[in-house]
Amino acid sequence: MTHPHDDLPVPLYSAQQVRDLDARLIAAGTPGFELMRRAAHAAWRALRRHWPDAGEITVLAGHGNNAGDGYLIAALALRASWRVRVLAVGDTSRLTGDAASAYGEARAAGVDIDLWNDRAHLRGVLVDALLGTGLGGTVREPYASAITAINARGLPVLAVDIPSGLSSDTGQVLGVAVRADLTVTFIGLKLGLFTANGPDQCGELVFDGLDADPALIPDDCVARRLAPASLARLAARPKAAHKGLFGHALVIGGDTGMGGAVLLAAESALRCGAGLVSLATRAAHVPAALARHPELMARGVSSSAELLRLAERADVLVVGPGVGREGWGRVLVSAAASLERAQVWDADALNLLAEGLVSRPSGDWVMTPHPAEAARLLGISTAEVQADRPKAAHALAQRYQAVVVLKGVGSLVAAPDGRLALCSHGHPAMAGAGLGDVLSGILGALLAQGMSSFDAAGLAVWLHARAGESLGPQGRGLAASDLIPAVRQLLEEHSPCLN
Repeated sequence: MTHPHDDLPVPLYSAQQVRDLDARLIAAGTPGFELMRRAAHAAWRALRRHWPDAGEITVLAGHGNNAGDGYLIAALALRASWRVRVLAVGDTSRLTGDAASAYGEARAAGVDIDLWNDRAHLRGVLVDALLGTGLGGTVREPYASAITAINARGLPVLAVDIPSGLSSDTGQVLGVAVRADLTVTFIGLKLGLFTANGPDQCGELVFDGLDADPALIPDDCVARRLAPASLARLAARPKAAHKGLFGHALVIGGDTGMGGAVLLAAESALRCGAGLVSLATRAAHVPAALARHPELMARGVSSSAELLRLAERADVLVVGPGVGREGWGRVLVSAAASLERAQVWDADALNLLAEGLVSRPSGDWVMTPHPAEAARLLGISTAEVQADRPKAAHALAQRYQAVVVLKGVGSLVAAPDGRLALCSHGHPAMAGAGLGDVLSGILGALLAQGMSSFDAAGLAVWLHARAGESLGPQGRGLAASDLIPAVRQLLEEHSPCLN
């Protein structure tokens, strides 16, 4: 199963890193204007593929190199006999360097260039060449009005490099941002295109490396995308395999009224290959668990002593699905925290930790907060988490010395040593109850089979997102349990049980 993102590069860069790369290419002998020309050709090719019969464009141009790209696109369109108009936002006399050269080329080609005003008529495909990656603060006038007009017009929109008003580092909308149907980005992928508001603002994403010499592309980047080629794999199983080789996962949770959460996590662990899966829950949930999956070893527990006895045989603990925040849950989470076992914490286990009612595990562990849980753990607002998701993920990993899965659009996996991975997959149909419990179970199974925490988190997030993506086209009403068979199939395709 392939996806358009599978053909994109894996490294993700900051805006500054891309500017540095641009400077490196120029220093190595490729003139800046030649890079601008290549970018314009790449954008024009993508525009024609996407809207071959449009026949007309309106370019909105600012003052930087992004504007230069726009002026060259306008010249290319005019030479192809399209109707072309450029609306310059601000005084064109402020253009300098390569952008000024591009402006001169557009004028020489006969492109109509008018000054932007609130009454300007927008026609055809709108080309956003306003602000680019250099924006560092809230969008100001007259750019804010121009962006608002682009969004209000309802015409198809191509964004050059990045939608204007979108932070290339965080994916945050800086006051107002263009909502593009197609974004053509260059040289290096920017992290902000894939997380927070990035995917909604970018539309379809096309990448062009501008024929840069691969030897000049730096290895260091701010994050790496989770992609089939970069994901860890489970080893194939020997023919003499037995259940004892593939770990024992103990899933802990399911207070009164929340038995479904812990069962979803346990079923996911079972279907993703853990050799043994035990369940520690309220006694009332045991019959339902065994009726649904007799393969589970389900026990009713009511004290830390009972849990500790069960945990003696476990290799991995999955803590939190449906555990609640009452006394029963606190006792179990505290007992789990005292154990030297690989652990996955989710849901109310994280809320109890944020409230200071339990301690974090001292060993190897993974936490999987959504943005609101992350905010509680950091003592900040959810809005602050979403304003800079990479920063929040790194902060959690450092503060709690855990591998962190910060869920949401562009889910992030952060390690205490500074590594950061991003998942560019998923589907809006996944916005429902129980999906996080499934993810916790997948993670528990991969850890049980010997994967490191960071590798297991990355693979689990990717499997979860791709499964949701495969089922998402069926529309609303995706149930968490629907994901489990799809995850199992994807895991087999990625890491076959037999060679």
